[in-house]
Amino acid sequence: MNIADIDKNLAYTVITETDICWLNAKEQPFALHGVTYAENENRYRRMTKEVANSPDLGEGVPYLCYCTAGGRLRFKTNSPYVALKCVVPNQDIMEHMTIVGSFGFSIRSDGKYAGKYSPIWKNILNPMEGEVAKDGVYYSTDSGKISFDGIRYLPGEGMHEVDLYFPLYGGVVEFFVGVKDGSEILPPRPYTYQKPVLFYGSSITQGGCASRSDNDYVSMVCRWLNTEYLNLGFSGSAKGEKSMVDYLASLDPSVYVIDYDHNAGNAEHLQRTHYPLYQALREKHPQTPIVFITKPDCDNDPNADERKAVIYATYQKAVAQGDENVSFIDGKTLFGTEERDACTVDGIHPNDLGFYRMAKTVYPVLRKYLVKE
Repeated sequence: MNIADIDKNLAYTVITETDICWLNAKEQPFALHGVTYAENENRYRRMTKEVANSPDLGEGVPYLCYCTAGGRLRFKTNSPYVALKCVVPNQDIMEHMTIVGSFGFSIRSDGKYAGKYSPIWKNILNPMEGEVAKDGVYYSTDSGKISFDGIRYLPGEGMHEVDLYFPLYGGVVEFFVGVKDGSEILPPRPYTYQKPVLFYGSSITQGGCASRSDNDYVSMVCRWLNTEYLNLGFSGSAKGEKSMVDYLASLDPSVYVIDYDHNAGNAEHLQRTHYPLYQALREKHPQTPIVFITKPDCDNDPNADERKAVIYATYQKAVAQGDENVSFIDGKTLFGTEERDACTVDGIHPNDLGFYRMAKTVYPVLRKYLVKE
């Protein structure tokens, strides 16, 4: 007996349409956001290889820059469905995050959630009788890649604005979009704010552990604001290193959101790096708003207040110097006051409720910088 025989809503999506026209996601009129395709590497990435491989960034960033958090493919179509075929690296399976969030794509049609595309365990696992499994799990040995497909039918007729959100922790090697043969594919409606908001931070910024790739707080708040954005969250690897700071300063966002409290190690590390990061950004961008955020999972961290004090001191010093484009968000406010322990999957990483509450808290701060009334 299979669960899909009992509940059809739990069945894996199978493509049965015979009139699909398959298009490479790298081609126009598809609009790619948040990631770029590296032709020489045959995969998508969030930042240049040269910067990611800077010696002071350690081993984490070169690996994590292939994770496609913040990647989106946007277009407009009158097709009644959108199908997807893709190849992704068979990367780490995390015990506290869904396959859908780690490896899968989410689709939104006209601003509303319309489904997901993701591999299933049979795509990922390759049981071999008698062989001891790594970490208790059998991994596929098929060239270290997973291929999967899926189809989602769009509600209503006519033209639809489509947003496909890339995996938060998996990478993407190849990606094809399928529409009904003869359907139109047009460029998407431009974002209201086309200059990106730039988020720099930890695994929480990257999206761990949202249930799906459009439910992290970065995606939520930027969707509500209809703004372009760039997610530079690096799990365990956002430490305010000089090469990363120089890279951030070389970009030209509408707002900087700096949230690397989690990965800074201790208050002493923050003391050495946090204000210098602010100075580097201000030197290149005298008027660009900067938002500082402290960690939300602070209830059981005895050092949280000490770390927060360092970040708040950067904010206070900036204000004292006459900086009117800087804001501070106390991480303790991000999860609200009710059922705070229901906001994470492991006491650290937010679930969808946690990310929703974070987005609700961050939204008015970003809105005041973007919306000129």
